[in-house]
Amino acid sequence: MGNYKEPPIIISVGGALIVPDGINHDFLCKLNVFIRDQVKKGRRFFLTAGGGRTARHYRDAGQAVVGDMDREDLDWLGIHATRLNGHLLRTIFQDIAHPRIIENYDKKLVGWKESVVIGAGWKPGFSTDYDAVMLAKDYKANLIINLSNIDWVYDKDPNKFKDAKPIEKMTWEEAEELVGDKWIPGMNSPFDPVATQLAKQLGLTVIVANGKDFENLQHIVEGDAFKGTVIMPYRLDASFYNREYYTGKKGEHRLGYAESSVGDFFHTVINYYRALLIKLFLNPKNCLDVGCGTGRLVKCLRFFGIDAHGVEISADALALADAEVKPFLKKGDITSIPYDANQFDVVITFDVLEHIETSKLKKGIDETIRVSKKYILHKIYTQENLWITWFHAKDYSHISVFMRKYWQKKFNEHPGAALLKGSFFKLPSFFESIFLLKKK
Repeated sequence: MGNYKEPPIIISVGGALIVPDGINHDFLCKLNVFIRDQVKKGRRFFLTAGGGRTARHYRDAGQAVVGDMDREDLDWLGIHATRLNGHLLRTIFQDIAHPRIIENYDKKLVGWKESVVIGAGWKPGFSTDYDAVMLAKDYKANLIINLSNIDWVYDKDPNKFKDAKPIEKMTWEEAEELVGDKWIPGMNSPFDPVATQLAKQLGLTVIVANGKDFENLQHIVEGDAFKGTVIMPYRLDASFYNREYYTGKKGEHRLGYAESSVGDFFHTVINYYRALLIKLFLNPKNCLDVGCGTGRLVKCLRFFGIDAHGVEISADALALADAEVKPFLKKGDITSIPYDANQFDVVITFDVLEHIETSKLKKGIDETIRVSKKYILHKIYTQENLWITWFHAKDYSHISVFMRKYWQKKFNEHPGAALLKGSFFKLPSFFESIFLLKKK
């Protein structure tokens, strides 16, 4: 893919991992190996260092000598501890890291080429979690991983309550209820309250996981199923895609006028256009539309004589489907498509993959290839599709929005299919990004 570089991955390295009670050499050695292995695969990282026990020792010492200290002074002691830990990380990665440690997040790096950049504490009022969120904002990162010494975020402190339950997914509103809205120097929470507010505002996704489990961390980075808590703008499951979503009442997902006669005509034309292109360029005997919604495209494909079927996660969408197409639709998830292998000439997804968590993308792509016996066609919203950016409200359910080259690289690296060029009509990338694969 030429000089294409994936968006950087932001990792907030908890100080409890670096300095739990003295420097954790074992953790740092494993982190060194892990980051370097990932760099060889073309990935880039921002690592922000927490203060850990060092920060607490200095804060405790200051209070023991001086007595009461204001929060700003306590914060500055913690900030300098993060900078000491940051310099340690910078030393470990000195041959592949940017020479400057980021300590001022008002100033952006220009033209940085290194694979690793180290960040440390900035100013009083928040932790390095906030700094990680600032990095994600400034450098358009799609993933923040918050590494600590816990496997999950719990509904209450597991050290105090035996009945504490792990949380696999939560919204930022739920996170706010859990961590509060005020930062206290040295506080122990799964994510900084101030950082939580900014991440919510930006619509980011954060994964909280145990930094000691490097096999699990590899799963996170490479898009496989993992153990950890995902904090996201919406609870993106079947309940999110409800009747309001499919009738245009939620978040302008359907151009804001899906229920009007104009909107209905517009979407009918689009689906007949897509069905006609599939008929002319691929001419399949049968076809599966994964994430078919209310089955409009399935209906159009069948109009052109294609034995089309659909899979949809939302029961509300299936209930809204026309009676004539309902028998050909099934409830199901892209990560577990309810059909046998090699069953369809063409498997298609239209505007589905950008709604899938990064941890499920690989499995979703694998499944579309598995049930296909010849072609796989994906239309995906990418960063180049500027007409959507310009003319639509921000859609926070778009949680996997990357450049075209990201997807090209992902598809080219897949062992089960080959990415084809020039085999299907597509509009300029200003309007759409379409990828046609042929099963090997």
